[in-house]
Amino acid sequence: MNITIIVEGRTETAFKKKLTDFLEKRIKTMPKIKFHRYDGRIPKEGRLKRVVENILARGADHVIALTDVYTGTNDFRDAKDAKKKMSLWVGQNSRFHPHAAQHDFEAWLLPYWDVIQQKAGHNMHSPQGLPETINHGKPPSYYIKEIFRAGKNGKRYIKQRDGMSILEGANLMTAINACPELKSFINTILILCNAPAIP
Repeated sequence: MNITIIVEGRTETAFKKKLTDFLEKRIKTMPKIKFHRYDGRIPKEGRLKRVVENILARGADHVIALTDVYTGTNDFRDAKDAKKKMSLWVGQNSRFHPHAAQHDFEAWLLPYWDVIQQKAGHNMHSPQGLPETINHGKPPSYYIKEIFRAGKNGKRYIKQRDGMSILEGANLMTAINACPELKSFINTILILCNAPAIP
């Protein structure tokens, strides 16, 4: 089986290895997973439909779109709204599966705040609340950038480098249990591959 995941940027691309390692322990016959990356937000409306149809025409069995809710625009109210709109844009297609990180991908890194503190060299407190409920006006990526700027290492948070570094030794189940949208995304892949979903 071939699954293409449309993603928005470098952090999501860095996530591929962690995702693959996690899935390999749960799926008997691993699918071929390809990340189709945009430098910026996933296309909207008719353009998204064309992208999905082109990927399917090139041999993908399924396409998963993974967007941030926080895009710098007011396109989406929340993850539910983002998934609904992407479904409407693409139209009825059983091989298309919309998903959203609420509010941005870094929400899925927040459960590893102790690791983030170590990488940044600062003991700043973690943002309050469940990772995927962090304020739309100050998305999760802001908190990670903030602690890196304040840290003794004095380095800037770089999504691809530091996102991968934060996830490197992490147990993905920690984020899955804290982040319902991440769980839903991973369960889509497991179900497509006839593997048990995570309860």
